[in-house]
Amino acid sequence: MKEAVFVKRNTEKWHEYESTPAHDPDRLTERFIELTDDLSYARTFYPKSTVTRYLNGVAAQFHQKLYSNRQEDRNRIAAFWKYELPLLMFESRFKLLYSFLFFFGACILGWLSAAHDDTYVRLIMGDEYVNQTLENIKNGDPLAIYGGTGQADMFMQITVNNIKVSFVAFALGAFFSFGTIAILFQNGVMLGSFQYFFFERDLLLTSVLKIWIHGTLEISAIVIAGAAGLVMGHSLLFPGTYSRLESFKQGAKKGMKIVIGLVPVFITAGFLESFITRLTLHPVVSSSSIIASALFIVWYFVLYPRKIYQQTTLS
Repeated sequence: MKEAVFVKRNTEKWHEYESTPAHDPDRLTERFIELTDDLSYARTFYPKSTVTRYLNGVAAQFHQKLYSNRQEDRNRIAAFWKYELPLLMFESRFKLLYSFLFFFGACILGWLSAAHDDTYVRLIMGDEYVNQTLENIKNGDPLAIYGGTGQADMFMQITVNNIKVSFVAFALGAFFSFGTIAILFQNGVMLGSFQYFFFERDLLLTSVLKIWIHGTLEISAIVIAGAAGLVMGHSLLFPGTYSRLESFKQGAKKGMKIVIGLVPVFITAGFLESFITRLTLHPVVSSSSIIASALFIVWYFVLYPRKIYQQTTLS
């Protein structure tokens, strides 16, 4: 980006930061982060420019204000969860929608494929899993597989695997989003065929009330990780006024923040799958847990980001 364009695009924001001081520590932290991002960009592309010296001075003033508050570290962490991640989710809201549509479409395809081909579920899930589940159904406990491993070991394995899947879904966005779409498609087809397997045996409600105790958070997080991958892929496909490399750096940074923000969700999902899913719960308890998880996902990743964006634009 040419220096003149960079200055024109950000001058109004810089002047506002100087002329309208932020007294709220969280707001001050947010502004400091934006200034340091701009300063880092200016140092990279215009190291000897007056705009770089100007931003360095303004950033130094903000740093002094933060230091005087003696709350910088705590506010930075709080700002990430209260403002930065939600604002990223609002900025990425259409990528989240596309990720959901890709995944949901794959689920429908998996369901229909399993309905029209008796061997499809075995192809997707594997003979060993299908045979074991059929044996469990015969024994009157169709989902006994969730109680077959030690709880602590299961928790570690599931959590690590889920985090791995999310990072892979994100990282493959580097292939112009196609890798991310492939991961979403694979997981969606698997889920759709898996649920049809139980539907065919009149066990759909039983499977939903058990599996989705943890699956609501787990599947939602995979879809959100897919959105992070699409953010990075979009930065390569449509760099705008930035060079493709600079656009990719910014897209990768934003996507990585989204994936890091999902780690607590995956840890919670792993805990539920390892310690709660194996229990025999009353349907009301199971459905309440599923609904609570779904409401949290919709609130924090969809509704709250819009609210924070509106507050930010009005402040």
